[in-house]
Amino acid sequence: MAIRDDLEALMMIPGLSGHEERVATAIRSRLDKLGLTHRTDRLGNVIATVEGDADAPTVMLFTHMDQLGFIVRKVTDDGFIKVERLGGVPERALASQAVLLCVGEGRDVPAIITNKAHHATTPDEKYQVVRAPDLVIDAGFASRDEAEGAGIRIGTPVVYQPRVTALGEHRVAGTSVDDRAGCAVQLAVGDALAKRASGPTVHVVFSVQEEFNLRGAVVAAQTLKPDIAIQIDLMLATDTPDMSERGDMVLGGGPGISLYSFHGRGTLNGVIPHPAMVALMENTASRLSIPLQRSAQVGVLTDLSYVQLVGEGVASVDVGFPMRYSHSSLEVCDVRDLEALAQLLADALASIDPRFSLSREPA
Repeated sequence: MAIRDDLEALMMIPGLSGHEERVATAIRSRLDKLGLTHRTDRLGNVIATVEGDADAPTVMLFTHMDQLGFIVRKVTDDGFIKVERLGGVPERALASQAVLLCVGEGRDVPAIITNKAHHATTPDEKYQVVRAPDLVIDAGFASRDEAEGAGIRIGTPVVYQPRVTALGEHRVAGTSVDDRAGCAVQLAVGDALAKRASGPTVHVVFSVQEEFNLRGAVVAAQTLKPDIAIQIDLMLATDTPDMSERGDMVLGGGPGISLYSFHGRGTLNGVIPHPAMVALMENTASRLSIPLQRSAQVGVLTDLSYVQLVGEGVASVDVGFPMRYSHSSLEVCDVRDLEALAQLLADALASIDPRFSLSREPA
């Protein structure tokens, strides 16, 4: 199954942070087809371990399978729904968006985020963004009883309406490219690991609750105690007019490596990658003639920020794929970048042997 097929199939499955079970089921099914044994921990992380050379450093390769969205906080007497944000949902991108109230497979309820009629909007209102606490969702119900009869309760998960749209030959737009694209890449790497003859022990982790304060991968790392951690996630594409001053990361330009990330918005954490891991990725990319784009960003935070601190410290690096319009209802990636990233990772992992040094000192 091609990376694009996995990506598009996973994008159509709702999996709000903390409610990833349907996505996890699909991923477990794919792992079964690849012949990779797996387990699911108490938090919901799906972990497939490929045993390898006991003298080589152990690796945790991971990506998150959850997505951001909302949680129902109130159903009004007249059947409208109020929500709380879960994750970094951009308020200015929400009016008139289609959403899905996740009641249960086959019972989900489509709805829309309301937008005041243009003809009744005052001049001041035309340039205002509705705050998240004031958002109203219309699912077509006429009363609270009708909404509750359809299974809508306080705590019901809500996500952007799952969609997939082809943009040209190689690009895909849709919901939860972050990080179902990472999941698709990781499945491709898992396929390579299942067929390998040798290499290090690799724990392939599909983590939960990344969009809810980066929780799942830390639990997995505490259990697995890896020597090396490699996270797959988006890299902010900077090839649109509004992002051109943020860097040189372009769609279709190849996979990316983060040389610096720092959240800087309340959470004072980030990642300065381990030099041995940077060298591994750069050398592998050069050997395979894969262009490796470089990223350094403030405002970005990943699970790796906390995984790197487990135990005595973990040699860590963030790699990923360029993506446009992060956290919007329609994000965009280029499938060629995903395919090249999978090739890069499979070959890099094969290069880790007992001689691989985790020292931060120059060789």
